[in-house]
Amino acid sequence: MYSPFDLTGHGAVVTGGNGGIGLGMARALLAAGARVAIWGSNAGKTERAREELAAACGGGGEGGGAARVCSFVCDVSDEAQVERAFADSVAALGRVDSCFANAGVSGKGTPLMDMSLDEFRRVQRINVEGVFLTLRAAARHMAAHGQGGSLVATASTAAVEGAARNSHYGASKGAVTSFVRALAVELARHRIRVNSILPGWIVTDMTEQAVNNDKFAAAVLPRIPARRWGMADDFGGIAVYLASPASAYATGEQFLIDGGYTKF
Repeated sequence: MYSPFDLTGHGAVVTGGNGGIGLGMARALLAAGARVAIWGSNAGKTERAREELAAACGGGGEGGGAARVCSFVCDVSDEAQVERAFADSVAALGRVDSCFANAGVSGKGTPLMDMSLDEFRRVQRINVEGVFLTLRAAARHMAAHGQGGSLVATASTAAVEGAARNSHYGASKGAVTSFVRALAVELARHRIRVNSILPGWIVTDMTEQAVNNDKFAAAVLPRIPARRWGMADDFGGIAVYLASPASAYATGEQFLIDGGYTKF
């Protein structure tokens, strides 16, 4: 029987897994049978997400819901915290087979000429250095256990289009896609595949103000062929695909999940 999307026994880490796209990914990975560790910087929000996920996967599967999902508080821009959270995730899951570096921050719509160096660095610390630290920890672990694995970074359509008043955000996401391509070549010998996901306009806490602005919606929605905003659960399928053996020959790719926004 062909069942490449069955993730029973699979261990996955999702940073920024306490909300938005990361939570949608975690939900789908659990539904496919994986054990999942979510990371978040807000302790209360992260624990609430863990409880929600545990309840959703119930008593079914390996050890029941509570045993299949765990959470860790981690600032991904802090090297010591990332190393500790990853070690704790390995201890809880047994082994990490896929790692989704999804945690990120927005650019706050700051014009270049008004932007401070601190503001530019704030975005790079989380969106670039956080991805580096997370994927480095995962790559070391996967190379050591010798079974290969899947590394995935969440970038943005801002990596491939001009994002006015968000140049530092676009720079960070462009860096992520370049980083991913380089890692795909470097890590292939370890049977580790590396890909990026580029979301379009998705309803999350980060975009709530924009998507609920009538003027913004009137300008942007007509440019989305799907004629709707994306939702967190629209990322469940791509997460399961990239974690699973179905994507065994896919590496170094950019998967745009944007309702056709960048094609129109």
